[in-house]
Amino acid sequence: MTELIGLGLERHEARWLVEEFVPGADLDAVPALHLAAQRRLNGEPLQYIIGHWPFRSLDLDVDTRVLIPRPETEELVDYALQELARVGAVAPVILDLGCGSGAIGLSLVFELRERGIAATLVCVDKSLDALSVAKRNAIKHQLHAVSFVESSWFNNVDHSLRGHIDLIVSNPPYVGEVEFETLDAVLRHEPLGALVAPSAQGVEGFSDLEEIIAEAPEWLTSTGVLICEHGNMHREVALQNAYDAGFSDVFDYDDLAGHPRILVARRS
Repeated sequence: MTELIGLGLERHEARWLVEEFVPGADLDAVPALHLAAQRRLNGEPLQYIIGHWPFRSLDLDVDTRVLIPRPETEELVDYALQELARVGAVAPVILDLGCGSGAIGLSLVFELRERGIAATLVCVDKSLDALSVAKRNAIKHQLHAVSFVESSWFNNVDHSLRGHIDLIVSNPPYVGEVEFETLDAVLRHEPLGALVAPSAQGVEGFSDLEEIIAEAPEWLTSTGVLICEHGNMHREVALQNAYDAGFSDVFDYDDLAGHPRILVARRS
């Protein structure tokens, strides 16, 4: 590990790579460790190099086909669980729009199962590559009541689900094109289409959120809830759009860093 730190790796990253690639001090694995270290020094995210990453109770497989799971998205799952408990959902139907690795939806199904609640999950993504990763994660954690739909938001979702979904969750693209150029270069390793969205209503990166908020009510039950992650500058426009779409109770919460981040919109 000292050698890796000497090459320029942070101590905690060096430790993670050693634990991943040289388990039990297996000297035959040292070349793989050196290759992994070089990838990190070249700027590749640690999560992709390791190939899996923790998200709440799950260890999720991740690669360049999906976004890296982040702590603020873990907070979204907390709000979702609170909303399902509030309405007393006993067998909720959940729609995860833009599911990526499946982090949000699969975590909900897993944690609800731990509470004795059998949820049904529909994972939606326009990327077949992302759906492949999500399927692998569902199998890995033995989550069976999950289906996968290739779709741009609601377009290809089974119409029989209209009015029957208890919870819609989404971490859609919400970074504006101009903003993206100012962010950490490491983000360029992640799928651009899962990060960057066009402008809408004069607001950078709001296009996908606008579409989701507008269409969600017709898919939800009378007590259904929409929960979305959004960008720092989206709070006011997201709240207004939710009211305009017909949601009756609408809230917006900061993440742990104090940034506006999570919209919770209730039908009733």
